Amino acid sequence: MTAFTVTEKLIRSHLVSGTMKPGEEIGLRVDQTLTQDATGTLVMLELEAMGLARAKTDVSVQYVDHNLIQEDHKNPDDHLFLLSCCQRFGIWYSRPGNGVSHPVHQERFGKPGQTLLGSDSHTPAAGAIGMFALGSGGMEVALAIAGEPAFVKMPRVHGVKLVGRLPDWVSAKDVILELLRRHGVDGGSGRVFECFGPGLDALSAMDRHVIANMGVELGALTTVFPSDGEVRRFLRGQGREGDWIEILADPGCRYDTLEEVDLSALEPLIAMPSSPGNVRPVREVAGTPIYQAYVGSSANPGYRDFAMAAAIVRDRRVHPRVSFDVNPTSRQLLEDIARDGHLFSLVRAGARIHQAGCNGCIGMGQAPATKEYSLRTVPRNFPGRSGAREDKVCLVSPETAAASALTGAITDPRALGVPYPEIAESQHRDLDTGYLVPPLPLEAALGIKIVKGPNIAALPDFEPLPDLISALCLLKVGDHVSTDEILPAGARVLPYRSNIPKIAEFAFDIVDPTYAARARARRGRGHCIIGGLNYGQGSSREHAALAPRFLGLRFVLAKTFARIHAQNLANFGVLPLAFAAPDDYDRIRPGDELELRSLHESLSEGSAHEIHNVTTGEVYLATHGLTRHQLRVLRSGGVISFMKRQIEANSAILRAKPDTDAADSVEATVAPLT
Repeated sequence: MTAFTVTEKLIRSHLVSGTMKPGEEIGLRVDQTLTQDATGTLVMLELEAMGLARAKTDVSVQYVDHNLIQEDHKNPDDHLFLLSCCQRFGIWYSRPGNGVSHPVHQERFGKPGQTLLGSDSHTPAAGAIGMFALGSGGMEVALAIAGEPAFVKMPRVHGVKLVGRLPDWVSAKDVILELLRRHGVDGGSGRVFECFGPGLDALSAMDRHVIANMGVELGALTTVFPSDGEVRRFLRGQGREGDWIEILADPGCRYDTLEEVDLSALEPLIAMPSSPGNVRPVREVAGTPIYQAYVGSSANPGYRDFAMAAAIVRDRRVHPRVSFDVNPTSRQLLEDIARDGHLFSLVRAGARIHQAGCNGCIGMGQAPATKEYSLRTVPRNFPGRSGAREDKVCLVSPETAAASALTGAITDPRALGVPYPEIAESQHRDLDTGYLVPPLPLEAALGIKIVKGPNIAALPDFEPLPDLISALCLLKVGDHVSTDEILPAGARVLPYRSNIPKIAEFAFDIVDPTYAARARARRGRGHCIIGGLNYGQGSSREHAALAPRFLGLRFVLAKTFARIHAQNLANFGVLPLAFAAPDDYDRIRPGDELELRSLHESLSEGSAHEIHNVTTGEVYLATHGLTRHQLRVLRSGGVISFMKRQIEANSAILRAKPDTDAADSVEATVAPLT
């Protein structure tokens, strides 16, 4: 009898096309979707453009957690737009201030054994409770809401055996930082990280959330944990024990690769600026002055994270030069720490308490001072993501953040010389779900009019992929350029997320402030971008593909791509091409004119493309790496036109069976989970 890993069980039970051979394209039935407001407005515009009647998933939820600052009409207009779309399409709506999508989803909707597709790159956090959760571009999520499978390449399964027990002052954030220290920001490419072993016994569901959330920073497809007794305990505490099923790896199952992490040997770690992979022991940089210490975000969202920080600063004062920012991750969490006295301890110590949401993690306020160190429990520290162009953000645990807030310098919490706080779970939890607005019945939903403020524009129409592309190399960038550098986050830019012509003005603003103007000047003629390794790492925001496409981007030629960004580029007709010979990167200069010829034939055959440098006379080879599904979409002229035809063809079924789920549009599977 074949023995399966947890990852293989989850994939087998949702497989609708392809075979489980690493590298082969597979289609997976999608049970749940997650959208947040920075990406969700485009998803809703895509659903509207498709002419969707009603969501076909078991559960789809729209969260408002990123763009909460209401300095003018743009964000509140988007909130009303999202609410009306949720009512129209049959989607749950989480109101502003209810909390960050990932922990709230785990608490209220996550189910072991199900699949989750989210238009937020940290959606894999749901793997903490035995889900197969994927971050994706908004277009893929819109397709899933419309009943289509999710298409990915079958990953290899990387087993992470956890042994031992975390020492005092070391927590789950240090576990994922240790993995980043070992593998870097692209070492997990093409793999699922599956955690198992006796070390799990002392890791709570929210501890596992910390690790699964930041697994994406390794470049991994997702991170998976078993659904065991701890997951059952967590769901019981959320009043949902009935949603629990046991999912364990079979004895004797085989992992494609394997490593061991001895938790007892770990120490406090810190990712220095400006990459999650730039990890060092805290003791090596201790004493460096800081301006800010920040607790919160989807990467450290649990009760323990805030209670620990509160216990460390209780009856003390934070250093006078430090801004100690506390971002509750949900309304439920805020109520819990208030009832238990932890909120009082934080306030008395000098903490600045912010509303429940992403806030400074995505650059929505709380920016650090110029060239000053900011210690944060967030998942990313890419350049400029904080909202400050010359930021120096470090990633740390709540223990390190709180200890450093007291001393005014990077501090190993073990050096505080105080007893280690023992944190117990809240005993007073009140499960208030009033800030979650459920879907309307179908008849009422069909009568809803979508509300659009003046900052919400229809998606631009793009012409089909031509057979010949002649493009000027307008920009050449180095390795590990993130989507935050391609299209900046923050309060200055993201309020325009529903207005592509406006948000395009900020494309590559951090890298080259002249790019947008130069691209717009030759928009009718098209251009290309040359990139290094891991181009487009980070956030799943498809604006980073859509805005440059609006400005005339036709292809990106890079050494390698981050998975989600390559997917987003293809969805909007931008070819992601990889150098067959990476050294050719050095042969191309900004200003060179590059041509792709007989493109349709080359795409159909899947052969290497010849790229002609008209300026120098050189010829380079590049591969596309697109799946069969992506090629179908490209030949259809883009995802919107592709889905319009799909929905029109199935319109009679959608009207006859409005409450069926996503399995109606794909071949269902019967593979068991256990």
